[in-house]
Amino acid sequence: MVHPDDRRWSQANGAPVSWAHPISAGTRQRLLVAGLDPDAVAALVRAAVAEDLDGGIDVTATATVPADQRGRAVFAARASGTVAGLPVAAAVIDVVCGDAASIDQLVADGTRVARGDALMTVDAPTRQLLTAERSALNLLCHLSGVASLTAQWADALGGTRARVRDTRKTMPGLRALQKYAVRCGGGVNHRMSLSDAALVKDNHIAAVGGVAEAFAAVRSLAATIPVEIEVDDLAALGEAFAAGADLVMLDNFDVERMRAAVALRAEVAPHVLLEASGGLTVAHAAAVGATGVDFISVGELTHSARVLDIGLDLLSRD
Repeated sequence: MVHPDDRRWSQANGAPVSWAHPISAGTRQRLLVAGLDPDAVAALVRAAVAEDLDGGIDVTATATVPADQRGRAVFAARASGTVAGLPVAAAVIDVVCGDAASIDQLVADGTRVARGDALMTVDAPTRQLLTAERSALNLLCHLSGVASLTAQWADALGGTRARVRDTRKTMPGLRALQKYAVRCGGGVNHRMSLSDAALVKDNHIAAVGGVAEAFAAVRSLAATIPVEIEVDDLAALGEAFAAGADLVMLDNFDVERMRAAVALRAEVAPHVLLEASGGLTVAHAAAVGATGVDFISVGELTHSARVLDIGLDLLSRD
């Protein structure tokens, strides 16, 4: 049975109606527990499969796999890392295979896995399963790569007060998923959008005439959201403290200046949080964390993470 919304979407996008199924109740619940919008994920995976089919059919699977054949397959890690996105991969299977698929998630997102570990098994019509394979793996491997890189940073910061967090340097349409993967890796999220927190950067300060003026302007428009101010020297840091910033971003500070910033914070504004940003590497994460900053923001978590190699292997068919 094709959900009416899925049917309308399929017809509008020129995709065969036969594959556009709703996600299952179980997958929906797992996405909700993960803090993800099931309807947004369903729309994303439908778009991914539609792009792969391009209005046609899976020629290879249709030609080589009998229509009535069923297969059992396993998603397995081919390298060590941290897994993220299993419910998203399950959503792809659901959308393509519908209730003809049975999915068993074997590990939780956020689990550290080793090469060869089984992550999720699927029993489904083989033809549809192979059609869904690449879209499911594209999302799962990418999100697991983000989680794995984040875990490296989180491990490097162990023993310090600092937490690694992401930025808005995300791929369009994937922000919620990429930021979810950061959480799976042990990181924390920066603002999700331009509207839920303010980050006053050098161009904003230049446009309005100064740090105090920029802070006041933001506060006059939005009285309750957190306001972070970016600074590039200790003098500007003092201005940000005086203005009333909730957080201050230390842009391209070296370790010595970070220590000085933390000391100044302790003296005049102990309630303000400090975030290190700019040109940081995981090799130097421990030294940065040891300065006493609260956060390290790392754009590469989402824009440059290498995928975690995960494969889908057909175990049996009937």
